[in-house]
Amino acid sequence: MGHWSYTKGLHDLGNGCWGYIVPDGSWGWSNAGMVTDGDACLLVDTLFDLKCTAEMLEVMRASIPAAKEIGVLVNTHADGDHTFGNQLVQGARIIGTEGTVTDFDRFDPALLHGIAQNPDQFGKAGHFMAECFRPFDFSGITLTPPTETFRDRMTLMVGDKRVELIEVGPAHSLGDTLIYVPDDKVVYTGDILFSEGTPIAWYGPVKRWIDACNIVLEMDVEVVVAGHGPISTKEDVRRMRDYLVDMTERARPLYEAGLSYLDAAYKIDLGEYRDWNDAERIIVTLRTLWDDFEEAPTRPVHVPIPFFAEMAEMREHLGKPSVHHDYFCNHDH
Repeated sequence: MGHWSYTKGLHDLGNGCWGYIVPDGSWGWSNAGMVTDGDACLLVDTLFDLKCTAEMLEVMRASIPAAKEIGVLVNTHADGDHTFGNQLVQGARIIGTEGTVTDFDRFDPALLHGIAQNPDQFGKAGHFMAECFRPFDFSGITLTPPTETFRDRMTLMVGDKRVELIEVGPAHSLGDTLIYVPDDKVVYTGDILFSEGTPIAWYGPVKRWIDACNIVLEMDVEVVVAGHGPISTKEDVRRMRDYLVDMTERARPLYEAGLSYLDAAYKIDLGEYRDWNDAERIIVTLRTLWDDFEEAPTRPVHVPIPFFAEMAEMREHLGKPSVHHDYFCNHDH
């Protein structure tokens, strides 16, 4: 992590690049960023609810003169913890991949609000989702998807500063994007990097996610702003890439032995990764790897909610405390 402190708030990365970091980096606590040059401003992602996003924007506008009028918002992907605050960035161009727009309504804020109010309606899955998302208020959110889309690559100018948008999804999600600022040696990865936490492959192929990590490793960058976790370096990308490689290699024999992805989750050797935060996410990643191994002509789409019941049981099996437990014992968001 270098000299960066893992503290909530705005971090000056130098030369008009900023990271907005939100510990503990577990379910829902995500990062955002800002790229400026003169009066020009690009915002990387919003946060999981209106209160969190409004607080972030207030901090940015108090510290960064260009943030008073945000010209462009780029969503790295569609997950709500990176997009549910979009409606507060009024007047900005909102840009994302075509896959991000397609994926945008996968988690409906009204549904999440309903689960928070009455988790019993979804049983164990509902209770684990309520635990994961208990810090957030999903009321009042209007889904506000990108109004401009791209495929493969897009170059933006923020003042005189070049910003490269690089499509690397589907991987974690259907429409993942890297936001690369080459002259400043900074990249914003969205959820292509979970730093100091366990990644979750909602879509895959996992090989494509590994390739996305390798793209970052080949960049001339010194600072990596992860979708979750502390400000990072290439070493953190390499560590997470190795997790995906190791899980793929350890999962293949279990698939070939005829185990289901769920049975395999309890058999696979997690090794050092057992101690990573949110290690129960291996459940979803194995489901995605089973899809990869099956090589079906049409890739299946899975409803996310039932996975939360399976992850809750896995978390209990691993002996983990409740989600956000350590953070809420020591901090106040």
